[in-house]
Amino acid sequence: MSGRIFAGVGGWTFEPWRGVFYPPDLKQKDELAYASRRLTAIEINGTYYSTFKPESWRKWRAETPDGFVFAVKGSRFTTNRRELASAGESLERFFAQGVAELGDRLGPFLWQLPHTKKFDADDLDGFLGLLPKSLDGRRLRHALEPRHPSFLTLAFVDLLRRHGVACVYAKHAAYPEIADLTADFVYARLQTGSDEVATAYPPEELDSWADRLKTWAAGEAPGDLPLVDPAHAAPRTPRDVFAFVIHEGKVRAPAAAMALIERTA
Repeated sequence: MSGRIFAGVGGWTFEPWRGVFYPPDLKQKDELAYASRRLTAIEINGTYYSTFKPESWRKWRAETPDGFVFAVKGSRFTTNRRELASAGESLERFFAQGVAELGDRLGPFLWQLPHTKKFDADDLDGFLGLLPKSLDGRRLRHALEPRHPSFLTLAFVDLLRRHGVACVYAKHAAYPEIADLTADFVYARLQTGSDEVATAYPPEELDSWADRLKTWAAGEAPGDLPLVDPAHAAPRTPRDVFAFVIHEGKVRAPAAAMALIERTA
């Protein structure tokens, strides 16, 4: 048995995709409907900068097909603060904006920390304890993306395991690369693609990434990715996998995501 594999990109409104991913004559109002029928997930980035009205969330749900999911990026007003443990009111406002209107299209939440935020066990423990476990009867999943090397510590992955929060596996040129399994799902952000390649990554690299996604979905850890705690044996249980291609330029990101979908079908 294996978990489900979702692959997509960040956002759906991006002018350089016109004529590359979107047909030149596609109306902008139809972009989400078009993208969601070729990708299986999209990471909503606008929620990092502002809130939306409930009707926006309902509209996004209505425009996407069954089986499609959105990952939702947490607000910068929640994550870009000196003390994460003081984010209670910010989290309440964030989840009150109408997120639940996505219904079964609601995937995991991404909490991305600034690159200047250092690991503080007590502060992070307080923050993780604030993350809601459910919303309107629907179980919520949370993933944390650290961007400072101080998070390369056993204490960090231990905290995530205790709270059931996934560590974002980020393949990036500068930020920590942590592939430890700390939750019942996997959240990966592939950020080293190139617009010089039609599919962002060469075919052989896409083959390797597809194999890793399938390994995660089967409940195992890929043997070629770095672990902070290699001695820990994570439960071998099927895991849903959410993989997003988000590289600089990002013109070829949709092509890479579609290639991964084809390889993991």
